[in-house]
Amino acid sequence: MSEHAISEEQTAALVPVNAPGAGKDALKLILCSALGIFMFFIPITVGGKSTIPLDHVVNWVKSVSGEAVPWLMLALVLFGTIRPFVTGRWKKSLTQIIFSFLNVVGLIAAILMMTAPPAWLADETIGPFLWKTLVTSVGLIVPIGAIFLGFLIGFGLMEFVGVFVRPIMYPIWRTPGRSAVDAVASFVGSYSLGLLLTNRVYKQGGYTAKEAAIIATGFSTVSVTFMVIVANTLQIMDLWLQYFFTAFFVTFVVTAICVRIPPLSTIPDTHFPGSTPNPEQPITRHKMQVAWEQARGTLHANPGIVQTMWLNFKDGVIMASAILPSIMSVGLLGLLAAKYTPIFDWMGWIFVPFNKLAGMPDPLLGGKAISLGLVEMFLPATEIGPEGDTLTAFIIAVVAVSGIIFLSAMVPSIMATDIPVKFWHLLVIWVERVILSILITAPIAHLII
Repeated sequence: MSEHAISEEQTAALVPVNAPGAGKDALKLILCSALGIFMFFIPITVGGKSTIPLDHVVNWVKSVSGEAVPWLMLALVLFGTIRPFVTGRWKKSLTQIIFSFLNVVGLIAAILMMTAPPAWLADETIGPFLWKTLVTSVGLIVPIGAIFLGFLIGFGLMEFVGVFVRPIMYPIWRTPGRSAVDAVASFVGSYSLGLLLTNRVYKQGGYTAKEAAIIATGFSTVSVTFMVIVANTLQIMDLWLQYFFTAFFVTFVVTAICVRIPPLSTIPDTHFPGSTPNPEQPITRHKMQVAWEQARGTLHANPGIVQTMWLNFKDGVIMASAILPSIMSVGLLGLLAAKYTPIFDWMGWIFVPFNKLAGMPDPLLGGKAISLGLVEMFLPATEIGPEGDTLTAFIIAVVAVSGIIFLSAMVPSIMATDIPVKFWHLLVIWVERVILSILITAPIAHLII
């Protein structure tokens, strides 16, 4: 037995389930965790729209704030641009230097969007898309979602669930059991919130650098809401359930493969500097009791509901401010390159052989569409359009989700965290994920269509 395993003798020393205060703790864990699950995972219909409660809250805040929203976003962009220079973070690495100065470009673009954008920036597919669709949604959902994030990670749910799924998570995805909640939240919810959750657990010592990188690049894909938009654009909503579960399956299978090859396999298994490492211990007996006691440990260490909400909101504001300037710079450069240069036509040739294997009627068109996904995950759907054949549309729709990495928002979001993933890592991981996704999705698509 491992020296770190929790043995029968050790479990005998655990606090009994019916120890003093156990009932109160159980009620708090259940209620707080249930609220977190409800906010992130349970779709409800309000005003004829069915989506998760968090999305309803964000839409309500957006409607109540009205004309103030763009100015709040500009304030976040300004704060995020200035902060690296004030804290000195901008000179930590070459990547940070580049992104810090790109932030200045993003700030200029944001100011132009609020005043008098030139014609090339005012193009609906460029400036308004970045400013109104991406910046506004990310700028609202990250801070607001962060308020409720604490209910998923701060009251013992991750520890409780982690004990039971530990035998599955590590052998397949090389991540601890507690990451199961994180992985599902990242896939079903917003990638930006998933990254905020991952980064927070990493900084607390709950993940190593490698584990955090695997979760960030392996599960933090776009939200279910965006998947609906993609399916509608490609007119495959009649295959919605097949599409959703195929995308879910392919994303997780591809991640299981990618963790075993570079660059993910080469990232060190070290903890965040200054954190107290909190690795999971193997458990041999009494899993329910161990799960309960580990959950209670987290519960007792929690500073309180109000304090938890405030701390997470602060983290959310800081992270949103780091993401938004990059969306307005990296996203802008990517969209301009896609619109005015042939670079993505050339990149499309990388995927032509795999598209032929997949049986796409027009593998070159599919290659270009897939390559555009590096810029923004929605672009492949617009390239194929509703007139595309169903097989190609289905494969493209799944690859757009399972590819995970895209420059307009996902890359800036990852670079805004403390997870030690380099920019070139992300590009290589994207190519790996896309190729694997095409090959795994193709036979499924042929069976369904």
